Amino acid sequence: MQELWTERYRPEELNGVLGQQNVIEKLKVYINEESVPHLLFSGPPGVGKTTTALAFAKEIYEDGVGANFIELNKSRERGIDAIRGRVKEEARSRTLSDKDIKIIYMDQADELTDEAQAAFRRTMENFSKNVRFILSCKSSSKIIDPIKSRCATFRFRPLGKEMIRRWIENIQKNEGFDIDENAVNVLIRVSEGNLRKLTNLLQIAYNIDTDINEEVIKTALKQTKNADIRGLILRAQRGRFEEVREELFDLLIEEGYPAENILKMIKEEIYNLPMDEERRKRIISELGKIDFDMTRGSKEQIHLQRLMAFLSFLGERR
Repeated sequence: MQELWTERYRPEELNGVLGQQNVIEKLKVYINEESVPHLLFSGPPGVGKTTTALAFAKEIYEDGVGANFIELNKSRERGIDAIRGRVKEEARSRTLSDKDIKIIYMDQADELTDEAQAAFRRTMENFSKNVRFILSCKSSSKIIDPIKSRCATFRFRPLGKEMIRRWIENIQKNEGFDIDENAVNVLIRVSEGNLRKLTNLLQIAYNIDTDINEEVIKTALKQTKNADIRGLILRAQRGRFEEVREELFDLLIEEGYPAENILKMIKEEIYNLPMDEERRKRIISELGKIDFDMTRGSKEQIHLQRLMAFLSFLGERR
């Protein structure tokens, strides 16, 4: 299986993180002084929050990072039961290195329920001697004040055009493809400073043609969207509703796909995917009802979740 470029080119050290110099300099001070507070990283997707947390942990633990850096899964650690269970269990256990602390990283912390955040605050207080939390979120405004007051907060900015150009040039040099200026400009525009999105799109374009122009990028964009939607439908039909709901949220919020476009792409894929005609008719009928409800101005995300639940229901009745 081909290695993902997002992993191949992920910086191993803090000095390799692009565009967040003020954050990096302060984190280095914490390492040098051996005084690490709880941290709150806020900012849009794909700007280096997870990469920075990993690089920070690697510089603290070196070869022991695997046993002392715990990354919590976003789709499972969101309710109060998870905070009282998995999170508390990890926080209670001691570090396996000569350091005094271990690090627990929680992505999308702003999706924690208010009740879970209150429980999480108590966990931070009770286990501060042997654990430090790094919380990642899109907006710190959704984090309750008692948690924010216990963290050093850092705002991550989208990468500027010149930083993105440097990133593309580095990958181009290592992978040996050609890319013209129009293609670079399209990548800069559609990525909106999201380096993860850009890198994935560039790899898909490279797999289409090693002479990358604007048309290749547009084809890659279409393939990416179609693959996202196709995977969403297939996983829903297999009954993996919780996972699909998370992916749907990512498409709507992180990737910024308009709900009406998602609905349109789902309809196209329903006609392309193999299934019996009776099932297809039932899904198309449900799509029509949801389209009508969305045009009446009701909450789009709820109706798309309803569609995923319907697909899961049909899948379970095979």
